[in-house]
Order: sequence, then structure tokens, then C-alpha cells
Amino acid sequence: MVLSVARRISSFQNSPRADCSRHPATIPRISPLCYPRCVRVIGIDPGSNFLGLGCVEARGSSFAWIGHRLLRVNPGGQTPLHIRIKIIHEGMLEALALWKPEAVAVEEVFFAKNAQSALKLGQARGASLVAASAQGLPVFEYPATVVKQSVTGSGRAEKGQVQRMVKAILGYSLGVHEHFEREDVSDALAVAICHLQFRHRAEILKPKSPAKPAAKGQKRLGPDSSL
Repeated sequence: MVLSVARRISSFQNSPRADCSRHPATIPRISPLCYPRCVRVIGIDPGSNFLGLGCVEARGSSFAWIGHRLLRVNPGGQTPLHIRIKIIHEGMLEALALWKPEAVAVEEVFFAKNAQSALKLGQARGASLVAASAQGLPVFEYPATVVKQSVTGSGRAEKGQVQRMVKAILGYSLGVHEHFEREDVSDALAVAICHLQFRHRAEILKPKSPAKPAAKGQKRLGPDSSL
């Protein structure tokens, strides 16, 4: 008998969606970029045996931990692939319903021991992405080197270094949840942080469209003007 998804989740930590103004002011600032509003993202570290999910929210120039989850999809090593895919898909749907993100970011697959491992990893990855796509959420992909560079400053950083920097970045928002059972969780949080940094940089660097000239007799409104 297939165990329920809830029993297969070995780590499930979360904080309720709260008003951004309640985030501690002491969360470390890691970027001069400034978000005008709260933006929430789920990061995914894909795997066919363990899959990490991490949710991070940005406001202003601070990042806050919202929750993380570790899915043990093959605890005994003998779980059929189609059951693993089902567990991943259902676990992802639960995370989306709980954390209510605005986007999903995932680490690109860049390494596999053999073709069979690559196929299983790709299917597991697809199970989580289709859950996000079914909810109408945009999905973004980042190479592992880009994620490491974004969090640690080095594209060749070790997993332990990534985990330490994730803890430093999220700071007090982690609270009692700063212990990660596996590196899959810290990697997922790193993917979310990477997306929040890169997407906002893209918005800042996007060229602004020139203002349309005012029609004859029409007053052009300034940024603080109102109709």
C-alpha cells in the first residue's frame, strides 16, 4: 500500500503568509536592489530520490524565509518511478497552495551518472514543473553555477558554502528552522534567492519606453499627479 504523501515528507517547515511589514528589519541586506512590494518565489532542487523546496520572499532589499520542505520520494530505494512522480507532483501542489508564490525557479539539470539516471531526474523535475504550470505560474531555470555565483560570489562553491550563505542571507527569519536535514533544502532556497536577484536586475535594466507627447491642450501629468 502506497504511503500517503504526508508520511513521506520528512521535513516540512513553514510560516504563514503574513504582512510584509512584520518581517524583521534585521534581515541581512545582500543587494542594493530594492523591491517596491513583496515578491514570493519557490525554488526547486530537483531529484528522483530527494527533492528540495524552498520559499523566499523579498521586500525592499531584504530577503525572508517563508518555508522549506524535503520530499523523500524513494525512502526504501525500491519505490516505482511512477509512484515517485505522483509523490512529487502532489507535494508540489501542497507547497503551492500553502505558500502561494508568484513564480517558481528551478535548477537546471547538468549532471547525471548515466542516461537512465538523467531520464529519471528529468521526469521527476517535470512532475514539479507541471504542477506549477497548471497553476498558471511562470517558471524560470538557472544553471547551478549561476545559483552559486548569486549566493556565494563563486560559481564553483561547495554545497556546504552555499548552505552557510543561505543561512546568513535569510538570517533571523529562519528562527528555529535554521537546521536543514539535507543540502537539497538549502539548494532550493538558494535557487529562490538567485531568481529574486536576477529577475529584479532585469527589470531595472529594462529600457523604459519614451513618454508619449501630450496632445494639444492636454496637460502632461507628473509622477505624483492624479486625475
